[in-house]
Amino acid sequence: MALREETEQETGAPPPGRRPTTRLGVGMVGYAFMGAAHSQGWRTAGHVFDLPADPVLAAICGRDRTAVEAAAARHGWAAAETDWRALIARDDVHLVDICTPGESHAEIAVAALEAGKHVLCEKPLANSVAEAEAMAAAAERAAARGQVAIVGFNYRKVPALTYARGLVADGRLGALRHIRATYLQDWLVDPEAPLTWRLKRERAGSGALGDLGAHIVDLAQYLAGEPLVGVSAVSETFVRERPLPAGPAGTADRTARGAVTVDDAALFTGRLASGALASFEASRMAAGRKNALRLEINGELGSLAFDLERLNELSFHDHTEPAVTAGFRRILVTEPGHPYLEAWWPPGHGLGYEHTFVHQARDVVRTIAEGLPPEPSFADGLQVQRVLAAVEESAARNSVHTPVPFQEVP
Repeated sequence: MALREETEQETGAPPPGRRPTTRLGVGMVGYAFMGAAHSQGWRTAGHVFDLPADPVLAAICGRDRTAVEAAAARHGWAAAETDWRALIARDDVHLVDICTPGESHAEIAVAALEAGKHVLCEKPLANSVAEAEAMAAAAERAAARGQVAIVGFNYRKVPALTYARGLVADGRLGALRHIRATYLQDWLVDPEAPLTWRLKRERAGSGALGDLGAHIVDLAQYLAGEPLVGVSAVSETFVRERPLPAGPAGTADRTARGAVTVDDAALFTGRLASGALASFEASRMAAGRKNALRLEINGELGSLAFDLERLNELSFHDHTEPAVTAGFRRILVTEPGHPYLEAWWPPGHGLGYEHTFVHQARDVVRTIAEGLPPEPSFADGLQVQRVLAAVEESAARNSVHTPVPFQEVP
């Protein structure tokens, strides 16, 4: 779908004398946590970066009329819909941003692409490999028509991690040997925490594995520039029944309980295509860990380490330096020469979690307007889904090593 050129008279927005403005009308499905984060990104990107098109918050969609209208007013959306099909059909919506639970990703994304819209879909891409394959195939067909389909792995947009990818690609670490990745949270430690949709397999696909593990699998493959080709895994559900939510505030009814049908934690080892080894841990039961994503990469020439709780920093060790001076050094990733930082604050003034969604919005707009390859693509999302499926298969088969199919890059 081409972006629309609108005159000053049509929009009333540009001041007199300005050229017509290219507008990207965004329609978003979902308005909870990710909906709020994506709204922040779309609202802010054009005020920070010099974009080739202006993202416009055209419409937001949710099933509850009162709740979605309140979300529209709070986050700056021009209109509200209660049926995602109606949102897709709107002429002022050029891109559909999917922020719903995984059960609906495939249906909405495929319908939007077939309707000629661009698509941004939250991670993980789908609840199954079959759904992800259908989405990737729809994206490939749409690409031939000039449409873009991107999956929302927002941690790629942390400046320190984007910079780390550049260091690896430039050969500063040499041949990779090890990747270690953990993503730990503790919001399910309390056994009386209510049974939300994230604890139901039919809605979420998996538990900590898909919610947190998808991020670190994607980051490992992104930073390494190569796929995982095999895994060996264990997983566990520590609390198998939880109180059912009750009441508008979601407070738990302590007398009624339901089964938890996803994992609370997953641990697995893996091997990259080059032979490098990797280990992963994802848990929502790690007491004291709120949003602790940590990565370390070791190569023949050096190492990188990153901690999301210190997201403006990257640790780098150059193993080619003399031993008497070598060691990990802290790089403060706030310089104008670092990724995304040219548009923000003076050096030393750090960014936060919400800025990853601003960077994501910037990249989506540029990809569409400038005809760039989508990144991360639905094919990338499918590859992550294949890893998650192999992890589940391995865990179900007493940790047997399980190959991961992957698509060779031409």
